[in-house]
Order: sequence, then structure tokens, then C-alpha cells
Amino acid sequence: MEYLKRLSDIIKRDPFRMRCLRALRALNLPQGYIGAGFVRNAIWDELHERATPTPLNDIDVVYFSGGINPPQAVATAENTMESLPQIHSPSSAAAKSELKAQEQAIERELACMVPQANWQVKNQARMHLAHGHAPYKSCHDAISYWIERETCVAVRLLANDDLDLLAPFGLEANFAGTISINLKYPRPDVFKQRLASKNWLTVWPSLTVQI
Repeated sequence: MEYLKRLSDIIKRDPFRMRCLRALRALNLPQGYIGAGFVRNAIWDELHERATPTPLNDIDVVYFSGGINPPQAVATAENTMESLPQIHSPSSAAAKSELKAQEQAIERELACMVPQANWQVKNQARMHLAHGHAPYKSCHDAISYWIERETCVAVRLLANDDLDLLAPFGLEANFAGTISINLKYPRPDVFKQRLASKNWLTVWPSLTVQI
């Protein structure tokens, strides 16, 4: 609870992050959260006493919908989505195409509300296919396979403006200022490539790497 309170304080001080969370809440997506760098970077900025938040490359939205039919809020706003067929095999080529169309429609709706954000939306009910895993049970389950432990975090804004957190491994590592490989699904080559390409140790020099 202490870590959640600290995270809530950090997020609520950031007007841009709050705008993004309110936009996502307006769509009422099933298990709709914003994760990865949206949470991770905010904590790292806090640890480095940054007065101005480090700009985000993208806003990673996750949700969990087993069907192809779009969430009602998106179907209402997007005429193109209303005619999507019901497809029951998410691994089929047609289903993958329709799921991608659904995600893009959600991105367009979010971009209308917060155009400054680079929205990236992924239905976690299909993401197991990319890794050859058994189907994920929820967003909580899905994000527990992300590359770094500190990246396996996501938040959403509840109706009363409280923050709801998904953190399969907790927040202790995040507030400890580490970057550590996720041992549940270790991919050392990908971990090292991301560490180099994202320049985390340059942007946040007090971080420590744990492999």
C-alpha cells in the first residue's frame, strides 16, 4: 500500500498522465490499463528528482477482450467497427486482421481526446500468439511476461479517481531503481538489446542493472 500511495502521488502530479488516464477511462475498455514506461518512467523520474517528466515515446494501452466485436464505446463512435464479424478463432488470419482493426479504432478514439500522445493499443487476449504461450487469462497474467520486471506494471483510473494497479511482481524493484530481467520469461538477448537501444542508463544514470 505504501508503494501504491507513492505511485498515486507521482501520477496525480502529472497533468499529461492524468489526461491520458481519463481518456482511457472514458472508453470503458474491458480491463483497460496503461502500462510499461507510463508507470516505470514516472517512478524513475521521481527517484532522480526530475522537476519535468521525461517525455514518453508512446502510451501503451492494454485491454482484454476475448471476442472480435469491439467494446461498446468504440463501436458506437466508430461506424467502421459496427460491421465487424464475430470470429471465434483468434489465431486465424481473418481474426488477426479484425483484431488489429479494433485496436486501431481504439487508438483513433484516444487520439481524438489526447492528440499529443502516441497511443499504442494491444488486446492482451491475442498476445500469447506472439510468444507461443497458452492463452493469457487476463491483463495481469499477460503483462507478467514482459521483458523487465520493472516494466510489468499498469494503472487505470477508477470512477472516484483512485489509481488501480496491476503489478505481478509488485513495485519494490521499481522504487529500488533497478532494471532487472523477468525470470518468469527470460529473454537475455532482448533484454540487452532494449537496455542499449532505449538509453535508460543515460537518461536515468543512478539506475542499476540486475541480470
